[in-house]
Amino acid sequence: MRDRKQAFTLVELMLVVIIIGILVAMVVPRIAGRSEQARRAASQADIEANLAIALDLYELDNGNYPTTEQGLDALITESSSSPVPENWNGPYLKKRKIPHDPWGRPYKYVSPGVHNKEDYDLFSFGPDGVEGGGDDVTNWEEASSHEKE
Repeated sequence: MRDRKQAFTLVELMLVVIIIGILVAMVVPRIAGRSEQARRAASQADIEANLAIALDLYELDNGNYPTTEQGLDALITESSSSPVPENWNGPYLKKRKIPHDPWGRPYKYVSPGVHNKEDYDLFSFGPDGVEGGGDDVTNWEEASSHEKE
């Protein structure tokens, strides 16, 4: 009896490479779009939960939100500018630093708000870093806010 070595033919190897190539071509575009989606979700979580809770705690202690001039820094260090917080009990953020948006830029804070006149506007200019354009992430509802159809 003759001893034969088992091996793949060139055609079989090419077929495997083609199948892997097709799978990669199908999967990579779906994964590539997810990183931007994840950044938007992280920014929305900061705006609607993390920073919002800290701002609400500040308001609960002091009777008002920090002014635009005091900014989000008032959540970390007691402000000496008017109105001086009477019952500051911070820092109000666990990590003791103001987070940046997922694109590496500071969140924008305006109080009293232009869109939320009773409290504050909190937003990120999104991936392009420019106001408007439909990619901003905000704490108010608007056609150009975080939701894209």
